[in-house]
Amino acid sequence: MYRNSYLFTTIIGILMGLTCLAGGTVQAESLSLEQIAQGLQGTYEKTTDFKARFIQEVTLASVNRKEREEGTVYYKPPQRMLWDYTKPKVKKLIINPTKAYLYVPQDHAVYVQDTGKLFKSQVLVRLLNGLGKVTEDFNLAFANAKEPTDEGGHYRLSLTSKKGDLGVDRILVTVHKDDFTIIQCQFSDVYGNRTAVSFLNIVINNNLPDKLFQFKPPPKVEIYPMP
Repeated sequence: MYRNSYLFTTIIGILMGLTCLAGGTVQAESLSLEQIAQGLQGTYEKTTDFKARFIQEVTLASVNRKEREEGTVYYKPPQRMLWDYTKPKVKKLIINPTKAYLYVPQDHAVYVQDTGKLFKSQVLVRLLNGLGKVTEDFNLAFANAKEPTDEGGHYRLSLTSKKGDLGVDRILVTVHKDDFTIIQCQFSDVYGNRTAVSFLNIVINNNLPDKLFQFKPPPKVEIYPMP
């Protein structure tokens, strides 16, 4: 039960695959922190929905084990997400403005939580909700002032909440050097578990229907309310 509860509270990845819609590209070496923040914020505001392949890796501190999962994520603001896990096991996380469901077919179980509670408590969901005004809600800095980019030339940023209520010290995001796509997000929770989510094959503005984010529990499954 703990494991599934932990999954429910950590597998929400931020909507990090936001492709920049601004015309033209700027060479990575000429970008300032302010320019990157403006590009990210402008992209979010112009995105009506989002689809991408994701790879999620969670390192469990208590057993020193890394678990990798893959699938496809769909997002449509406000507060609609579908995480369709395909590897190594099938499961679905469906979020709409009312309820959030984690369906685990192998366990014949559905875990249910009010969306409002989820958005108040979850680090990555909170970050997603604030991307439209990222400079207002978060303090931004380069993760390493001396080496602001990774080996591929992509920018690595550190985000902290201005209210100091994220529940983690900081969130690290990697921003693509050419199109402002956020290609990875990393953070550690209070238990020392480390989460990294990467996004690939990003497609925006797909005209996703609202019904994609609805869920009716199938028969003969146990339903577990989450606090």
